[in-house]
Amino acid sequence: MYAVVETGGKQYKVAVGDKLKVEKIEAEAGSSIDFDRVLMIADGDQVTVGSPLVETSVTGTVLSHGKNKKIRVFKMKRRKNYRRTQGHRQFFTEVEITGIGGQKAAAKTESKSDSKSKVENKAVAASVDDPTGGDLLTTINGIGPVIEKKLHGLGITTFQQIADLDQARIDEINDQLSFKGRIEREEWVEQAKTLISS
Repeated sequence: MYAVVETGGKQYKVAVGDKLKVEKIEAEAGSSIDFDRVLMIADGDQVTVGSPLVETSVTGTVLSHGKNKKIRVFKMKRRKNYRRTQGHRQFFTEVEITGIGGQKAAAKTESKSDSKSKVENKAVAASVDDPTGGDLLTTINGIGPVIEKKLHGLGITTFQQIADLDQARIDEINDQLSFKGRIEREEWVEQAKTLISS
């Protein structure tokens, strides 16, 4: 679940547990604040867009106040001997989002092993759901949706087909799709063999 809120003339996409720096808000550190200008709320497939606002609020806790890095403002008019340099540091307030509408903060932590297992589960699910009977080739590093579509055009839809590529076939694919040695450089064959064995 996430929301889009407006504060300080800027819009922010926020979820519960997010920490963000917004334009300075007059509130003490540790106090709770409400963002009343909520432009949109999305909860899974259910999206509510305000016209102009959604009748709910997003709550947060003020963590700290501070100043951003200094920026240099330089003005010059040529041939007029006019040069002015000025520095500026913008104030900000760091806020942690604690609730959206009725939803309160639930621990939003995900370990690396969890995210890795999600990728593997995604690959398994795609291989089961795919009507062509192929594998999710985008699981291999270096293959995105566009390249996957090009490989499908050549009849390559499974990890096994990539693992079985010999040098002649690799050269042929490199020429047809202008990969310029990408298959060897990104080790698609080794990655496919690893995915088959796992």
